[in-house]
Amino acid sequence: MKPIVALVGRPNVGKSTLFNRLVGERMAIVDDTPGTTRDRLFGDAEWNARAFTVIDTGGIDPTHGGRTPLSVGSADFIGDIRRQAQAAIQEADAVIFVVDGETGATEPDREVAEILRRMQRKQDDGSFRPPIILAVNKCESRERRDSAAEFYELGLGEPYAISAIHGTNTGDLLDALVASFPEQKEEEEDNNIKVAIVGKPNVGKSSLLNKLVGEERVIVSPIAGTTRDAIDMSIEFGGLPITLIDTAGIRRRGKIEKGVEEYSVIRSFKAIERADVSLLMIDATTGIATQDAHIAGFIKDEWKSCVVLVNKWDAIQKDGSTMDAYTQKILDELNFVAYVPILYISAKTGQRVDQVLPLALRVQEERLARLTTSKINEIIHNAQDAHPHPTHAGRSLRMYYGTQVRSDPPTFMIYVNEPSLMHFTYMRYLENQIRAEYGFLGTPIRIVLKGRKE
Repeated sequence: MKPIVALVGRPNVGKSTLFNRLVGERMAIVDDTPGTTRDRLFGDAEWNARAFTVIDTGGIDPTHGGRTPLSVGSADFIGDIRRQAQAAIQEADAVIFVVDGETGATEPDREVAEILRRMQRKQDDGSFRPPIILAVNKCESRERRDSAAEFYELGLGEPYAISAIHGTNTGDLLDALVASFPEQKEEEEDNNIKVAIVGKPNVGKSSLLNKLVGEERVIVSPIAGTTRDAIDMSIEFGGLPITLIDTAGIRRRGKIEKGVEEYSVIRSFKAIERADVSLLMIDATTGIATQDAHIAGFIKDEWKSCVVLVNKWDAIQKDGSTMDAYTQKILDELNFVAYVPILYISAKTGQRVDQVLPLALRVQEERLARLTTSKINEIIHNAQDAHPHPTHAGRSLRMYYGTQVRSDPPTFMIYVNEPSLMHFTYMRYLENQIRAEYGFLGTPIRIVLKGRKE
């Protein structure tokens, strides 16, 4: 599992700029997938052959519960930063604390530094986890870089004077970050189907878990010795071994200060990365939220399968068109994962809960499905005959043949004359033609192009 690195700091210190620098593209504003406008809070990065996930915690709740951003120095602002730091130190594998070299150390910086130091956990070898790397941003000039030494007062070790916008000294920062990661250990092979229950706080994740493990047909045994903040449940359902990954952190709930659950999206990232199928729970009483789209986006970007569960459906006043209208709204908001099935449930009353695991298992089965090469070529040739790819500057794309090179997720390689000629809308068209033949319900499809000369 890739380490998770959280960027922490007050507004306007350059967290998003550093985020863009680390992940190598401008992802903090809009998604790079055509046709979507999701904000991005996360991205994959790599340095010295170590891959990790970067989270910009400042974007998790940018309006402070729907209000306008708070002014620097206000009591509420410091409280917001404090909760952000608490969440990062509890959930991330490493923290980059970003401060502003132009303004110098501020009172919020000192408070956050104190929180980070106090909440680090001492390990058996004497080290403290998670490691905290201090990044002094906006140090474009030599004078600023020299004055960064004043940040030693925060008691977090060496301050790295950087310029996120220009990339100055970010290599030194990354060297220190990667060196702080624990050694990679090979995980024991686990053949269980892993199903994660994810979603924002208070959508009913724990209630659903309790209902699922309470089914008479389910044999339950908690997995002991785990170091994760959520409990994994090993169950057997329909003769198949399943690991339920609960992201509510029910084992540690009493130890988490009020407000920290606001940033539970970090937990969701960890669970999704380990899972085969994610159950994305949405609160029917509040409707789909930005954070729901964030989590759905991460599921897609990790090439994981998904089922959307609309919980608390018993609390909604309904008529004959309510479900259809709600479904259309979800499809509009999550149009980038239009292939996911939607199930309306009540974890409280048990309504349709008995359909959850069978649907998750069906999605997993389709995730592992394989199409024959002859069937794929039939789909490709029929697609070309029905709608030929448009020409570009007098040049035409030619598709010779295709094959499925792997499942989990379904991955198709199509051999063409020149991959650069393929338009993304035609790629979507091909995906739709594949789904029309075999649904791959709830599962992303990856299409890889290979040129004739490659």
